[in-house]
Amino acid sequence: MTGVSETETPCPSLRWITGPGRSAAVVLLLHGGRVMSGRRVSRCALAHLRMLALGRRIGRERVSCGLAIGVLRNRYRGWNEPGRDAIADARWAIGEARRRHPEIPLILVGHSMGGRVALRLAGAPGVRAVCALAPWIEPGEPSTQLAGCRVLIAHGNRDSWTDPAASQRYAQHAGVPWIVIPGSGHAMLRRGRWWLTVIRHFIEDAITSAAERLECG
Repeated sequence: MTGVSETETPCPSLRWITGPGRSAAVVLLLHGGRVMSGRRVSRCALAHLRMLALGRRIGRERVSCGLAIGVLRNRYRGWNEPGRDAIADARWAIGEARRRHPEIPLILVGHSMGGRVALRLAGAPGVRAVCALAPWIEPGEPSTQLAGCRVLIAHGNRDSWTDPAASQRYAQHAGVPWIVIPGSGHAMLRRGRWWLTVIRHFIEDAITSAAERLECG
């Protein structure tokens, strides 16, 4: 089963939340989902709405440079081995982002399943940084693709949907930063301001790092 349960093949969509002025980076938001599901992701799906709301909040933050913010809506709710529909949709979104903004760095911010997707695509063309929020981490998850990419993993210690300990083990194995959000669960509702501050600081640091790399190059 690869997730296709209807005769008409749906398409992923990318909604842009773009602030005024010139953009220093593209932030691409990837939502969560399920292990296996052929159900389509509706505009009202909670996982998608969560990232849409997060994108708007990021857009309202005082970030040192302008951002182009895109929110991906997957075709299907599931990750769906062996086809990995969620990864295919994110690759499409990365291509669209690079076509629209070809000269600026791309930052992936993914929640839950979207966090796993973001980590998997750290080595994709144009991707300079990855922030995985409460990511779904499986044993044996690859990490070599993280080399050369700025990475942060953040997880609430009261998460009962995805495993904070798995995130910590993965971060330690990969040698990347890991942050715990005390008292917060999977939905990131509690300590919401803390989550937002972590994301904002990560984005600003990633932009600065990308700029310094260009100057050195």
